[in-house]
Amino acid sequence: MVSDKTLAYRGGSFLYRAPSAEGVFTPEDFTEEHLMIYKTAKRFLENEVRPHNEKIEQQDFTLVKTLLDKAGVLGLLGHSVPEQYGGLGLDKISKGIVGEALGPAGGYGVAHSNHTCIATLPITYFGTADQKARYLPKLASGEFIGAYCLTEPNAGSDALAAQTTATLNSEGTHYLLNGTKMFITNAAFSDTFIVYAKVDNHAFTAFIVEKDFPGLALGAEEQKMGIKGSSTRSVIFEDCQVPVENLLGEVGKGHVIALNVLNLGRFNLGSATMGAAKYALELTVKYTKERRQFGKAIADFTATQEKIAGMAMRIYAAESLQYRTAGHLEDALEGLYDAEDHGLIAKRMMEYATECAICKVYGSETLDFVADEALQLHGGYGYIKEYKIEQIYRDSRINRIFEGTNEVNRLLIPGNLLKAAGKGQIPLEAAAAQAMEEMQTPKVGSISVISREIEAVQAIRRVFLLCAGIAYRTYGSKLADEQETLMNLADIAIGLFAVESAVLRTAKAIDVNGELQAALKIEMANALVDEALLETEFNARKLLQGTASERELHDSVPAITKELSRLQRSGAKAAKRSIAQKILAAEQFTS
Repeated sequence: MVSDKTLAYRGGSFLYRAPSAEGVFTPEDFTEEHLMIYKTAKRFLENEVRPHNEKIEQQDFTLVKTLLDKAGVLGLLGHSVPEQYGGLGLDKISKGIVGEALGPAGGYGVAHSNHTCIATLPITYFGTADQKARYLPKLASGEFIGAYCLTEPNAGSDALAAQTTATLNSEGTHYLLNGTKMFITNAAFSDTFIVYAKVDNHAFTAFIVEKDFPGLALGAEEQKMGIKGSSTRSVIFEDCQVPVENLLGEVGKGHVIALNVLNLGRFNLGSATMGAAKYALELTVKYTKERRQFGKAIADFTATQEKIAGMAMRIYAAESLQYRTAGHLEDALEGLYDAEDHGLIAKRMMEYATECAICKVYGSETLDFVADEALQLHGGYGYIKEYKIEQIYRDSRINRIFEGTNEVNRLLIPGNLLKAAGKGQIPLEAAAAQAMEEMQTPKVGSISVISREIEAVQAIRRVFLLCAGIAYRTYGSKLADEQETLMNLADIAIGLFAVESAVLRTAKAIDVNGELQAALKIEMANALVDEALLETEFNARKLLQGTASERELHDSVPAITKELSRLQRSGAKAAKRSIAQKILAAEQFTS
């Protein structure tokens, strides 16, 4: 029996409280085991997956299944399966590491990630002992490949509007499933399907369905723009016979499994997109050093260097927030592989819903930004299939739709805070008033090489609180319907979490290794703060222009401008050139 515990950090609290750098996990904290897992996954990508990319792109799913089998032998499918069921039972940092390493693998990476995350974790965390014994060893080894069936023709973002039904037969031995699931990853070669259906037309419930159960059929393969190496089909149920022992969790509690497992799916997607962004940057740096125009390498042009620095800075922030979240998830889920208290498991999975949503949004938009800049720097060659960046660009686009669209995830980010405020758990209006008061009083910060950056994070937090307080006061319980306002709030919150993660990581590196070794981290933290201050002011003003009263607008906008502009600095252009030179010298992302 695993009891609840007090977590070192409460989910979403970065929005109203400053954490300490000591409690933040960073890539510099990797253990030898973490590094070994990364090397294993990276070697598998380079030796087994990348040489067969053309066949994978041609949808040779027999080859994809063979590669998944090989990954199983190496333990790369079992990192989140308990040891007693044939897995490795590793921590969530390792899960993120494997996701990052295989992020550049295109369609294969999607197939792999889908299998190890949302297709396996429902059984890992919510299955009975019998279900775990029957399925997890096969899923960990690759003997079975899994799929996750939630989306329907009329139920996408609104997953709980599913129309697939499950009716218990007269003998009480089987549920009969009827309905259609759409866009199911791995459908062509999956052995198990986590399926959500409504028992008696109303009780949303999860089931483990095997491919050979009578009544299950597959639709035609979807012809997609990208991630071609992952199978995508509809899964059709016509009186599909599912034994009662394959009901997963409890009748009517399918949403507990579906929505909480998706939190880990969003985290996983952040890892994969960050890894793919690193690969795109590496390809671009090498290309710009080789390609010559006007008598010199295009890497020597300062406009090129600005783009390279911008890509590297985004990746540094994405990497920082990704592993920060990995550390939080491990704190929450450590020791729960063997737990039987599904309520506790769900509570812990939901704890960092805000952070996981940010991982997904920031990671996917970082990859889109990097892929776009990378293709631009490749010029016309980037549009040609022979150059890898063309595939990266196509593969990237789906990530803003996967695991809940970025729009839906943006609504979730401030939504959790506002729900807590509505219940009286967080004194949001008092925090907003205090933020405004702090803006009007002098600040005395710590004296360090990144004291400005630390104070800037605090300033951005104050701006968020001020804006959230005004929005909450203006709309009250109706704020949930004001989606433009919520998305503006989300953009400020995402920027806050990203820049704070980078600054905390930098502060920790300075404490451990000194300023000299942390020089590039300091430069990137400096430059990220420069941009975050500008973006925060823009997002805040946009929010207030649509939300605040004339008086509030008159009082708050000058306060916000003064608060953020006092932290601006000169030399941003030179800083980016310096960052670019270091990335060009390394010929890959480095920090």
